[in-house]
Amino acid sequence: MNADTPFDELYHAYAPRVYRLCMGYAGGRDAVAREWVQETFIKVWKHRQSFKREATIATWIYRIAVNVCLADLRKKPKTEGLNRSIPDQPEPDREQEHASQDTRIAKLYTCIDQLTEKNKMLILLELEEVPQQEIAATTGLNHGAVRTRLLRIRKALLNCMTYET
Repeated sequence: MNADTPFDELYHAYAPRVYRLCMGYAGGRDAVAREWVQETFIKVWKHRQSFKREATIATWIYRIAVNVCLADLRKKPKTEGLNRSIPDQPEPDREQEHASQDTRIAKLYTCIDQLTEKNKMLILLELEEVPQQEIAATTGLNHGAVRTRLLRIRKALLNCMTYET
């Protein structure tokens, strides 16, 4: 894929991954994540001629998405993030397992939200199964630093998920 690819192909190929990346920054808030995805792809299309092919198109799109998320987060007061609610619990007639999974996902987003901006970007790209070499290219870190940081981030998230309420 390249910058000359039709918009709908680019969108359908990358929107689900960009959405999940944005959900991590949005702390699980669907409406915010969707807004950021929309803004990301507007920028992708608007600036498609500036894609220099020095990195993959995926790396370029991820970088735009991260910048969109971080720019919007910087505009909003920090207290706004504290008032987020956990998604509604499923109705009682649904399986308990589904409710438990929703709770774990909400907890994961809460834990990810506590990370620094750089660490949040690293783990969200990792969760999207972006290769570590590509994460390094996206973030400007060397591959060894990415590997080390991801290891530490995973340990911190495990600690948060296991011991923090």
